[in-house]
Amino acid sequence: MAVLKFRVYVEEDNGIYRDIVILTRQLFQDLHACILQAYGFDSKHQATFYRSNEHWQRGRQISLEAYDRPYKVPPLLMSETVIGTEIKDTNQHFIYEYDFEKNWIFLLELIGINKDADPRKEYPYVSRTEGVGPQQYGNKSLLPDQFIDIEEKYDLDKNAEGFENEGEGQNGEGDDDDSQDGSDNDDFGEDL
Repeated sequence: MAVLKFRVYVEEDNGIYRDIVILTRQLFQDLHACILQAYGFDSKHQATFYRSNEHWQRGRQISLEAYDRPYKVPPLLMSETVIGTEIKDTNQHFIYEYDFEKNWIFLLELIGINKDADPRKEYPYVSRTEGVGPQQYGNKSLLPDQFIDIEEKYDLDKNAEGFENEGEGQNGEGDDDDSQDGSDNDDFGEDL
């Protein structure tokens, strides 16, 4: 069974992405669930894929369900559409839209095809994570909890060792080694 590898970018930042590996026989509903899990989103909202090209133009729609909105052509359903049937190019692109009110947009690019699946792996799975993903709700913090925990672990109080003012020794007086003549020499050009 063939395996596909998609790079899933956050629309605003191509430095934030997840690589997802999925079987060609799996459904778009499986890919939908894996994207949400990879970015830490819940599955409470509407979602749709659009078949696309290298210019990110929206084509045929593959929806979680048929929503009450105008369609040029009735959408395919994620629960019925096998991913392999919608791959028209070795560089296939899709646009994934989640939560139509918040309008989360993810860009999917097919970056690899392998003929054989690894029988030891459970598909789909995230093979690579790059960058800190966006938070689905609000902006309480720009960093996830694990970074805050690390920051607190190494947080030093102001009077702890290592927080002296620059140029001050233990007794709080300035180091006079460099400026014994009383002049303030901030010109770094001479040293270069």
